[in-house]
Amino acid sequence: MSLVGYSFGEILESLRIYKEMTLSELAEGICSEEDLIQFEKEDKYPTIDQLYKIALKLHVELNHFFDIGSTDTYNYAIAITELIKKYKRERDYRAINEIIMKEQDNPLFKHTSFKQFLTWHEGICVYYLNNDKERSVALLFEALDMTNPERKELSEREIEIITSVAIIEKDDGNLEGSVKVFHEALNNLAKLPQVLDSKIWLKILYGLGQALSKLEKYEESLIYCSKGIDNCIHEENMYLFGELYYQAGMNYLKLGKLVEGKEYLEKAMLIFNLQQNDKFASLVFEKMEELLK
Repeated sequence: MSLVGYSFGEILESLRIYKEMTLSELAEGICSEEDLIQFEKEDKYPTIDQLYKIALKLHVELNHFFDIGSTDTYNYAIAITELIKKYKRERDYRAINEIIMKEQDNPLFKHTSFKQFLTWHEGICVYYLNNDKERSVALLFEALDMTNPERKELSEREIEIITSVAIIEKDDGNLEGSVKVFHEALNNLAKLPQVLDSKIWLKILYGLGQALSKLEKYEESLIYCSKGIDNCIHEENMYLFGELYYQAGMNYLKLGKLVEGKEYLEKAMLIFNLQQNDKFASLVFEKMEELLK
């Protein structure tokens, strides 16, 4: 999302001065002081995440920057959806829920597309924050029914929504049910003439790999993990790349194939280290240590 085209820097500087904040005070925990100077001079622009944090610190609504700048309010809704996507990648469901609660009465989000997006992510939050699967799944299907009540010939977003259903079923322990929904999502995705976001394939393949492994169907799980790894390589996409190698490695270990298992775990650890994903790198390292005992 670009903020080019209006006096963002002037708005930011005037707000900071009005709030009697120094550059270092506003920048702390968000960006460097040099970055903030460049924001105010409009030599560069903040990410939507940085802008959201700046707005919180200045005690103004995020749309303050958009409204004063006379930019299209549609861009504000896009910015909010991108921010929610970012927090979803980080699994920060509390942050997502706070945004949803703040924006759900915003007239802009009464538009079907944006309303569906909020309802979809509300369903995700309800499960991971409140552990209420019944309401969570009900909200997800409510979101799906906004654009496709017959649930036939699903669009890319609608496939993403049912993939969320499958993931929640998996995480809740309904493994057979999740595999069925994952296959439904995979079959619908294969029917699309074009898939704009290749990460959807990877979410489904990785989810299937996890569920099948928990069902002790290790050979079948390996098939989907391998497809996911091939997709990452073909699309030059690092999304879930390490996780897929890790899942494949664990499958090999369960099948008693220690050499292959060790090889895949080493690759997973390398990827996680490159991504500076310390949590997962440590997890793989612990598994490697067990192998060497």
